[in-house]
Parts: sequence; C-alpha cells; structure tokens
Amino acid sequence: MKWPNLKHLHYLVVLHKEQHFHRAAQHCHVSQSTLSTAIQNLEEQFGSQLLERDHKTFVFTPFGLELVERSKALLTDAHELVDFAQSAGNWQAGKLKIGVIPTIAPFIFEGLIGKVKQHLPDITLQLQEDTTANLLTQLNEGALDLLILALPMDTPGCKQLVLGHDPFHLIAHSDLVETLPVPLNMSDLPKESIFLLHQEHCMTGHAVSACGLKHREQVSSLAASSLYTLVQLANSKLGFTFMPELAIQNHILSTTPLVSMPAEDMAYREIGMVWRSGTTRVRLFRHLAELLAPLTPIPTLTR
Repeated sequence: MKWPNLKHLHYLVVLHKEQHFHRAAQHCHVSQSTLSTAIQNLEEQFGSQLLERDHKTFVFTPFGLELVERSKALLTDAHELVDFAQSAGNWQAGKLKIGVIPTIAPFIFEGLIGKVKQHLPDITLQLQEDTTANLLTQLNEGALDLLILALPMDTPGCKQLVLGHDPFHLIAHSDLVETLPVPLNMSDLPKESIFLLHQEHCMTGHAVSACGLKHREQVSSLAASSLYTLVQLANSKLGFTFMPELAIQNHILSTTPLVSMPAEDMAYREIGMVWRSGTTRVRLFRHLAELLAPLTPIPTLTR
C-alpha cells in the first residue's frame, strides 16, 4: 500500500479545525483547489469518504473524524522526529515550545529564560501564554511541547510532574483587616465580597475548592481578567480576593496597602509540568523540572 502524504494529512487536520475550505487553504498557504485535490487523493487512497459534501457545505464522515485524530498523533510524532534529527539526537539541543497559564507566566518567565540560557544554551526557547484549555488543545495537536499549569487538572493522554505547592493567601486592604473577626472563617465574609478571576482561568476553580468557598453568594459577580486586576479591586476596599504565594513572592503587592493572610487549612494549588505521553523528550523535561523547582514557592520535586 502507498504511504499517505503527511502534507495531505496536515491539510485534512487544518480543514477540520477551520471547517472552511478557503480559510484552511489560506492557513496552509496553498490554493483552495490544491487543498481540495489533496483531500480527494486521501479518499481515493483509503477507499473511504472523508467528507459529505452538499454544494458549498460539508461535514466529516465518522471515518474522516477518526482519520483526523490519528493524523494529529502521526503529525506530532513527525514533528518530534524532525526536531530530533535537527538536534542530531542531542536531547539538550533543539527547539522547545512551552505554554504557561497567565497566573504563572509573569512570575516565572524571567527565571525560566535565565535558567535555560545558563544550563541549556543549545535549546531555542519559545514561550506562549494562554488559558489552560487552549494550551492543552495546542499540546495535543503538537503545536506545543510542554505546559506549565496549575494542578490538579485532568489531562488525558498526558503525563504530569508536580514542581511545587503554591499556597493561597486571603488579600485585603489594611483598613478592612481591622474589621475581620479572629479567628477568621470564610463564611464570615459578606456576600458579593470576594473577587475572583473569570471562569476560564483555572485558578478560580482551584481557589473555590481549596479555600472552602462553599457559599458562592460570597463571590462577587465582578470577575477579573488577571491577578493584577484583582489587586486593584482589593485595593478599592470593596472586598477581598485570593492570591497565590508565587505572585506575592514576586512583589505583586508591593507599594500597596494590601495585607496577606494565609487561607484556611493552608489551601494551595500545585504547579506542575504536563507533556504528551508518547513524547521522546522526557529526559529534557525532567532536567528542566529540576531547574524550575526552585522558582516555585514550596518545591516538591524529588531530586
């Protein structure tokens, strides 16, 4: 049997993502007729219909959907093979694409870049900041090699390695702290008084779970897009928020009258690395984990 053309499989994956022939062709930098011909060639080669066409619309057949998923895995392996070949088999060389969530990225990027330059000078580092859901999609599609996320998080088909624990702290303006009961119970806080991030930020779920926020009426309907916005909201004296120790250690509260108090029962999130189970670069990732562990508030990596 003739082997399928990897470029044609790439066209198929992009078409599935874009759900539009013209956009997919633009993304692949080919004409629409070239892309269409490639899809037809795959159908002829496999002897099965990939798309059900109706004038200008189409839907993927069950076989087409299955082929898309298998093609994603094959293309990811092909990318890793090329990276391996370009680095001549040297695990400490080559391009490394890392994705980091916004509640971690601002506080480790500088240290991460410095560690890689010092200890892995032959690695070409590419960094991307995005939400957990978007990063996981890109990891599974092979667009990223490694993620640094807040855990626990379900990451099917991937391996996880915890770097450290990142305790949550209750943050309030110093004037409000004087009004709080001692000892403080989260249920004592007024309704609509706790500011959190938008739901697409996983830290919101982690904070709600870890800090025992059983009464969601305490959470304000005003959600922030970044930790820096949460600082401004808390600084307004309108309420409280939670801040990870990683951010506090990196001086996010500097020059503000905000006070940090440990959350109940030492609530925390985990900072960890995530990679595809089938990757060949585990040795590099584990070495990088050892370099990054000191950057986390409470390292837990077993050396």
